[in-house]
Amino acid sequence: MEYEAVCFDLDNTLYPYDPCNEAGKRAALSAFRDRGYDLDRERFDELYARARADAKRELRGTAASHERFVYFKRALRLHDDVHDAADAFAIGEAYWDGYVAEMELFDGVRGTLDALREAGLAVAVVTNLTTRVQLRKLSGLGIDDRVDHLVTSEEVGREKPSALPFTAALSALDARPSEAVMVGDNVVADVEGGNAVGMETVLFTGGTGEDAEGSGELTGPRRPDHRIDDLAALPEVLA
Repeated sequence: MEYEAVCFDLDNTLYPYDPCNEAGKRAALSAFRDRGYDLDRERFDELYARARADAKRELRGTAASHERFVYFKRALRLHDDVHDAADAFAIGEAYWDGYVAEMELFDGVRGTLDALREAGLAVAVVTNLTTRVQLRKLSGLGIDDRVDHLVTSEEVGREKPSALPFTAALSALDARPSEAVMVGDNVVADVEGGNAVGMETVLFTGGTGEDAEGSGELTGPRRPDHRIDDLAALPEVLA
């Protein structure tokens, strides 16, 4: 392999997001009810969607815009016009407990990471969201021993596709952009962001991310150098 390092997105690249998010929501709703709040799934979904939309609008471009503790803190205010730190924390914890318990790697991830390690390549995970949550996911997936560095948008203060998460990873890996590859499912965050700093990019289309749909029409900065629908194919692509 001519490369020195490979950077991976995490969500919907190394594992499927949707079933985990659904499991987290079910656990959060149960925690709402256990703490005395009267709401059904329809009302829960309404509160979650509104709190999430408000957070995305007001905190756009920050790691906090993804944080479920923020969503549930706001949901409590929307539902009962209350501030209760203990309840917001418990519901957020329940969400992430349910989420992580559901996590399973996509087929081929462990074998691919092992092949990269055997070939002498360093591996980083470059991801949006908060460090605490992404550390927990890596630990829960059981692949942290195959990852050399984790870079989160919280740590660098900007979200992908900003150059900062990528340049921070390259610095940690002691690699030039021409020596590194970015692998992810999102054509804006991963492909456009990686291309902008001079990295080779691989679009993973085997997940469930919306941005993978219709990828055959991608041009310009959102055009990946490679497309794969199975992560087990990555070592051959990089050979």
